[in-house]
Amino acid sequence: MKTASAILMLALAGCATGGPLKSAAMADDPDWHAIATDDDQQRLRGWRDAWTGATDAVRAAGKGAALDADPALFGADQALGTPTPPPGDYRCRWIKLGSAAASVAAFTAYPAERCQISLVGNATRFRMLDGVQRPRGLIYSDQADRDVFLGTIQLGDETRPLDYARDEKRDMAGYVERIGAARWRLILPQPHFESMFDVIELVPAA
Repeated sequence: MKTASAILMLALAGCATGGPLKSAAMADDPDWHAIATDDDQQRLRGWRDAWTGATDAVRAAGKGAALDADPALFGADQALGTPTPPPGDYRCRWIKLGSAAASVAAFTAYPAERCQISLVGNATRFRMLDGVQRPRGLIYSDQADRDVFLGTIQLGDETRPLDYARDEKRDMAGYVERIGAARWRLILPQPHFESMFDVIELVPAA
């Protein structure tokens, strides 16, 4: 874990308290490399191998038709540019690819839940409002066709998530991409829970 752990905790403190995300939000152009843990940087670097391994596992389990039915969501190279979702209310559908435990299916798609994109200072915040597993964190600029998401996962009836970088198993890291006129996805390589690769689809709430 990086020595800048104090900065990390401040940067996402608002995810736990609802207050301003001081360190990251106040920076004009925060560099996610200075915030991400070593583990998360490694997961982000290895996203393509993780994607291939997960989709191969889905196909080996006889569920490849689910991937082929939505190539924009499940294709590896679908980013269209302008990756940051605008602030507003969204519906988020979480799909888990590949199994990291014998009791977990190779392809699991959960019903859409309420989620939200908001601005906190100069930072863009993503959070899922419903569901048993609820990611929340910040979206950082990276490339012209993708942003980086760093956050934590809130579980069950917990009312406050842990600060980022406090518990490696709770940390989340992924890429945000626009894959349609008003459709985005958050891809999460090598999550610490259940699956080999997670995809969260974001569409504006009706």
